[in-house]
Amino acid sequence: MITQLFPKGFKRYLSLPVLGPIIDSYAGWLNEQQYTRRSSRYELRMAAHIDIFLQDHGFQRAEDISENDLHGCYRLFRRKFPKEEGSVRVLARFLTEHALLKPSAAPELSPKAIHLTAFKGHLENDHGYVSSTIQRQVYIASKFLDWLNFEEDHNHLRFVSLTDIEGFIRQEGTRMGRVALQKVTSVLRNFLRFSAAGGLIPSGLDQQIDTPRVYRQEKLPRALPWATVQAFLHSINRSIAIGKRDYAMFSLMTTYGLRACDIVTLKLEDIKWRAKYIQIHQTKTATPLSLPLTNEIGSVIYAYLKEVPRDSRYRQLFLRLRAPAGPLKSTAVTSAFQTWSQKSGLDIPFKGAHCLRHSYALHLLRCGLPLKTIGDILGHKSVESTAAYIRLNTEDLRGVALNLPIPHNGQKEGDHESK
Repeated sequence: MITQLFPKGFKRYLSLPVLGPIIDSYAGWLNEQQYTRRSSRYELRMAAHIDIFLQDHGFQRAEDISENDLHGCYRLFRRKFPKEEGSVRVLARFLTEHALLKPSAAPELSPKAIHLTAFKGHLENDHGYVSSTIQRQVYIASKFLDWLNFEEDHNHLRFVSLTDIEGFIRQEGTRMGRVALQKVTSVLRNFLRFSAAGGLIPSGLDQQIDTPRVYRQEKLPRALPWATVQAFLHSINRSIAIGKRDYAMFSLMTTYGLRACDIVTLKLEDIKWRAKYIQIHQTKTATPLSLPLTNEIGSVIYAYLKEVPRDSRYRQLFLRLRAPAGPLKSTAVTSAFQTWSQKSGLDIPFKGAHCLRHSYALHLLRCGLPLKTIGDILGHKSVESTAAYIRLNTEDLRGVALNLPIPHNGQKEGDHESK
């Protein structure tokens, strides 16, 4: 493969002292990961610079490199080649997939890392939280320890005061709203209770934190007029591969009200062509959901699978079309929604694709479907979750409003009512 990318200069890369023996495999891997010819040539040029770093540090074979060694190279690249350090991570991913990286010695944990590791184990073993929740709570706890300057003064946590806690919450409140800040205070309480149980801080501090007041359903769900949703779909350019993929993706979301996390977990075998239904594995509720496969959606998915090349190594329905190859993440769905929203020129004030789910629920409500049916389609566990969308049906709400009394000519409204 290296000879195709560098017909005249391939010998230079094959003769690299450290990476030369694997450079051709690396070039082939880049091609498999759907890197363009230009990008592949660039990554190989950067690999030559990485080889110089490895030589300077006494390495003779790629098999002798560890993850820590590449991390040192990454730090060098951040100084020497600003914004190009990603090439080190690309090479690291190749070496990891081919089992060429030597296991790194476990680094000595800092006091902060030891405390956070213990907190992580508490969340996992005692609370049974999922990995995403654990990661978020550990991140907030880490920021709190940084606020206390824990790395330089370990005793600061032992003598933490309510003033320290309020200062941290006040700092976080400058960049987030009340709903997000409420989650921060909840995590902070959890961390303070854990620290108090271990005798690291005085007990009772968690009970002295005021939670930002958030009223239930104080904001309307984000919904677009159904005409805008249809116009958004029609604005997607289906003459290009990424447009065909995104049109199929958003058609599923607007036909069934799927979440972004449900879209990215869909696999080829979840489309039951003969039985004419789609099997949805809801990530949020962890409950399966079966929905009928309409002829229109079946045609859209079939056109996407037929016309857009895909990597046969992956079973996910929607894949990345740019390097590196692989399945989509929920953030990619959000990014695609923002891109097509901007290109459409429509009045779409929302940044997330979840507004399509709200729009779909309101559309079904205005079509006269009962709440129970809407909830079954959306995969809600309770009617209360679906009832939130009633507040969006403003036209029907106006119909139940009481008429205000009209005062007589020359009289004030208060005088009319007193009589």
